[in-house]
Amino acid sequence: MFERIREDIEMVRLRDPAARSTLEIFFCYPGLCAIWFHRLANWFWNHNFLFFGRFTSSLGRFFSGIEIHPGATVGRRVFIDHGMGVVIGETAVVGNDVLIYQGVVLGGTSLEKKKRHPTIGDGVVIGSGAKIIGNINIGNCSKIGAGSVVLKSIPNGATCVGIPGRVVQEDRKCAIDLDHGKLPDPVAEVIDLILKRQNEMESQIKELGYTSKIMKNNGLLIKKTEMEEIFSEGAGI
Repeated sequence: MFERIREDIEMVRLRDPAARSTLEIFFCYPGLCAIWFHRLANWFWNHNFLFFGRFTSSLGRFFSGIEIHPGATVGRRVFIDHGMGVVIGETAVVGNDVLIYQGVVLGGTSLEKKKRHPTIGDGVVIGSGAKIIGNINIGNCSKIGAGSVVLKSIPNGATCVGIPGRVVQEDRKCAIDLDHGKLPDPVAEVIDLILKRQNEMESQIKELGYTSKIMKNNGLLIKKTEMEEIFSEGAGI
């Protein structure tokens, strides 16, 4: 038991540059509090003390703001960072070395008493506010972008973003990676291509001498400018 506690504390040191001391980590990290309460609740649950399992789980939620069902399976060195609002369902399985940020939901989609929550592989990073729903598999070393809604399984080493979640990058290496904000934005990339194509068409129209008449009468020039202002930041991702 003490070995696991030391392992958890060392894991926080590696993944949170704000951690200053063992005492601070032990008393001031709600993600660790939730994991430790869950281990006790899970022991009660697996030994058929169901009420005590749920009661212990409720205590953990009260003290940490993180809800982990006592029936969920959580691996080693799992770090829930700034974990307020995290929900992990009864049949969810979380692998080793997983990093979870605030507002993440590992939810179910069925009322039947069967496997209905996701299985998270080893070394996965799940960004803030991401929702992973249903009995699906998230491959080892994959990354889920902040705010994504994942409804289908994704392969090992993939990066998934958007609503619904789409795989935009593959072959991610397993590593301690806190930079989950700089992810590809496929929508912005498509809009960027459209704007570039529109610029090419405008150049062709100018060569024909019709730019002033066509663009001003149809209001396309104004709309183009508005689109460029709205998506200029996203297109650069």
